[in-house]
Amino acid sequence: MITGVPPDPALDAADFAYLTTTGRVTGLPRTIEIWFALAGETVYFLSGGRDRSDWVKNARRRAEITVSIADREFAGRARILSAGDTEDGLARRLLLEKYGPRYAGDLTSWGRTSLPVAVDLLPGNTS
Repeated sequence: MITGVPPDPALDAADFAYLTTTGRVTGLPRTIEIWFALAGETVYFLSGGRDRSDWVKNARRRAEITVSIADREFAGRARILSAGDTEDGLARRLLLEKYGPRYAGDLTSWGRTSLPVAVDLLPGNTS
């Protein structure tokens, strides 16, 4: 696992990330494929299911998660963003700019109503 290394901006070109949380009931790793956007050492996600999504519930219970992009894996700490703050707007804008042009449908509602989640990549050692 790579930690403490700024991600390569070219990673943002990947179509998907794999987000692994710890199951709040089982304690087992739970991995989903999800759209993402990078900004510095923060990875942004939008949860269409808002706080009803299992991955969001898991991240609320235990914020330490793993994000895999292309062939790289990063340790991170999840934060649920507050509606209307600057980072909330940034997350929505970055994801809509990235996926809007390549998606056949209209993402306007998804971009407006989804719950934004930030994952700050953690400093540390490579393992």
